Amino acid sequence: MAVEGSARTGWTFVTNHARVLAAIARDPGVRLRDVALEVQLTERAVQAIVTDLEQAGYLTRSRTGRRNLYRIAAGTWLRHPAESGLSVAELLDLLARAHHDGAPGQGAAEPPGAGEQDGAGRRHAPQRSDRHAGRQVS
Repeated sequence: MAVEGSARTGWTFVTNHARVLAAIARDPGVRLRDVALEVQLTERAVQAIVTDLEQAGYLTRSRTGRRNLYRIAAGTWLRHPAESGLSVAELLDLLARAHHDGAPGQGAAEPPGAGEQDGAGRRHAPQRSDRHAGRQVS
């Protein structure tokens, strides 16, 4: 439980590992220095994340001259049991669409019908299908 007046900042919905993986997916020959600038982490933190991803089998790296070339194992599955039915390819597709649809630093554009108001002026998120349970969730 948070103490009243304490700052509740620092968390995000997308992990640094996902951000780094998405940046590499957009440009497999990217320099880690450029990834660090894009995801707003230190180069050392990005190097550690790439090592984590490589050790877990999510990507491989090979040398091409003086540069690294990264290859993502898109068919691997996410680690957390709640997302175990999702592949890396599905995650990257979602992040790529969000990156493409939104302005830099602004996130994704609101999808059609998102946040529609009901008769009382309340906003509702669009319904989405939960493919694991076969039921509608919002």
